[in-house]
Amino acid sequence: MNATLKKKSKTNKVLNQVFVFAKAQFSAFVGGITDYMIMIFFTEIFHIHYTLSIAMGGVIGAIINFSLNKTWTFHTKDIPYQDSVPKQLMKFVLVVANSIVLKSTGTYLITTFLGVDYKISRLFTDLFVSIAFNYTLQKFWVFKKHKVHEL
Repeated sequence: MNATLKKKSKTNKVLNQVFVFAKAQFSAFVGGITDYMIMIFFTEIFHIHYTLSIAMGGVIGAIINFSLNKTWTFHTKDIPYQDSVPKQLMKFVLVVANSIVLKSTGTYLITTFLGVDYKISRLFTDLFVSIAFNYTLQKFWVFKKHKVHEL
């Protein structure tokens, strides 16, 4: 393969990774906005503590996020997933459970010790957890693909 084709191939791989990352952020946004609105609804209307409302919203947001990630974000026709759907769900539940703990704890700590409104501290916490924790584990563990061997 000549140098020009190798460079194009490498560029295409990078662009594909950026595109997958963007799709993952969109999926996270859709699930996250649902999660966030549920948190505000239960906290403001039913006066449930925001840490519990985060858990309730997290479950609904997770269902939306899993569905989008499985069928759109990480899906490719030519490379199958390494794990079956039940195993993916089990892994996803572990990621989401830990994500909810991180989001609840982070929001609580920022709100309590820095005096920031819970709605604002939740946004900062979500941004960090979504990129550093959720994306990484979903891409490389939950929705891991079979390895493709190039000749």
